[in-house]
Amino acid sequence: MRIKIILTMILIALAGNLRADEKIPLLQVGGDTYTNVIVTTVSATDIYFIHAGGMANVKIKYLSPEWQKHFNFDPQQAQAVELKQSADKVKYHAQLLEQPAVQAPDMTREPTSAVASDSDGAWLNDFPTALKQAQAENKPVLIDFTGSDWDPWSIKFDQEVLITDRFTDYARKNLVLLKADFPRHTPQDENLQRANAAVQKTFHVDRFPSYILLNSAGNELGRQVGYLDGGPDAFIKELEMFAHH
Repeated sequence: MRIKIILTMILIALAGNLRADEKIPLLQVGGDTYTNVIVTTVSATDIYFIHAGGMANVKIKYLSPEWQKHFNFDPQQAQAVELKQSADKVKYHAQLLEQPAVQAPDMTREPTSAVASDSDGAWLNDFPTALKQAQAENKPVLIDFTGSDWDPWSIKFDQEVLITDRFTDYARKNLVLLKADFPRHTPQDENLQRANAAVQKTFHVDRFPSYILLNSAGNELGRQVGYLDGGPDAFIKELEMFAHH
């Protein structure tokens, strides 16, 4: 009897295991194939992982039934989480659109540059302003959650992708850009700190860098968690996939 109780406790513990750092040679998600996968985090809705091409996350509901079972997927729990997240976002967007823009210092990527006009691809730092611009221009919003002065992957992706002519030309025509920066060594206005923290909480971001694409209504189209190999072309391809999924 004692052995049965111990075995039952072990099985319960395994069922609740988030399988962090689990290695998967090949993971197929729809038309996408990921190799050399190392799972870092599992939530009620997503798995987050490192793979041969960088870092990513996918919805567990899009995995095969076998993988859903493997990650202890509960459709009802996942739906409840997603509904709550959607409700929180709608409420937050409505509140922000009624508020004036946060007055904050210039946080564009190039220190010597001023925040430029709406159409030239500058990085904004105020969510309500970005969303209003997206609605006016019928463009998606790309949010860059970054640790610009301390996180090596944020800095690497900035250098290899975001400041390249290829990406800035694309963004100028197709995106509204919003930067949510979380520096550790560079002074930042307190109002901007609070605003960035609020956006971070709304979109449940806990890793840097993270890149989230929203439609002009503020609904999430897709996200990239971490560094993506392949330069600006690979990132643009991913954004196009998010936008037309």
